[in-house]
Amino acid sequence: MSENRNVLGRILKVIAVLALLSLLAFGVLRGINTRIKAAANVKQETIDMSVPTVTVVHPKRGALKDEIVLPGNIQAFTVSPIYARINGYLKKWYFDIGGRVKTGQLLAEIEAPEVDKQLDQSRADLATAEANLTLSQSTMVRWQELLRKDAVAKQETDDRVGDFQAKKATVDSGRANVKRLEDMVSFEKVYAPFDGVITTRNTDIGSLINAGNGGLAQQLFTLAATDVVRVFVNVPQIYSRSASPGVMAQLTLTEYPNRRFSGKIARNAESIDPSMRTLLTEVDVNNSTGELLPGAFAQVHLTLAAKAPSLLLPVNSLLFRAEGLQVGVVRDGGKVELVPIVIGRDYGTEVEVVSAGLTENDNVVVNPPDSLATGTTVRMAAAKK
Repeated sequence: MSENRNVLGRILKVIAVLALLSLLAFGVLRGINTRIKAAANVKQETIDMSVPTVTVVHPKRGALKDEIVLPGNIQAFTVSPIYARINGYLKKWYFDIGGRVKTGQLLAEIEAPEVDKQLDQSRADLATAEANLTLSQSTMVRWQELLRKDAVAKQETDDRVGDFQAKKATVDSGRANVKRLEDMVSFEKVYAPFDGVITTRNTDIGSLINAGNGGLAQQLFTLAATDVVRVFVNVPQIYSRSASPGVMAQLTLTEYPNRRFSGKIARNAESIDPSMRTLLTEVDVNNSTGELLPGAFAQVHLTLAAKAPSLLLPVNSLLFRAEGLQVGVVRDGGKVELVPIVIGRDYGTEVEVVSAGLTENDNVVVNPPDSLATGTTVRMAAAKK
């Protein structure tokens, strides 16, 4: 019994030793496997970290119409300074500033006694010339009758005919002179050349009027036609091809809050101003109510159609390189391709791309690093709208 117990004890000890050795071997193997997996994970993470992660955005379609707001100057459609055509003294004026006049209305009267007397003298001279012509004509007819009877010489008859022609020329000259002076006298009355409003009056009763003969001409009135007003704006060159006649426009003024006055582009200069790179454009606005005053400042809202479809990109996606503006586009396989672009309008946070080479489905890199080059492998984050 004692021997059997000793044998059983030795067997149990051997089993315990083997179990301990198995546990030790399992622990060693598990530790080795853990280290191998950790090393593999570190290697994979290192490989993954070597591929940069970039944020991408899809280009968006630009608007088919853009509204731009430009400063404009309102001017009367027609502005005419009114001068006298005769020297004299102002006898009376009939309209002051703000007066609305119609075509042909009398604005002022001028006294010109010298011209009146010259007209009287010219008419008297004409009457004398006409009397001489009548006498010369009767003499000529009488001598022509005598010539047919061979009672007078032909030379003497020709003298009478020549005298008649000279008297007739004198009468024609006298009539032309009378007509000229009558026209001069008619200038004593100053009439409105078109419908409009008097914006300035530079004379008063009794003032000496100088028509410019021997001195500086004096302006009497300024007449402005304001039923339609012109608004001149300088359209930037980038919008010049869209600012064509017929395009609608809206005017806003500080004195009329929450109101807009409708007009349209009537014409443009068809030439870019080289100093400002702008196109002078005229907008005509109906002003039959007289609410728009010439000389006022206005904001002109132009809705211009895009000449070609365009895409919009954020400004932080642009790469400024020696080759020009570029953007990084992630193609299939995660490879980057640098695409050259041409920008149109600048909206501040976005720019308009007018060149071909991009689509709305392209993945454009946002905040690209300076080291980004064609062929670089990247990992994309979720595309932003």
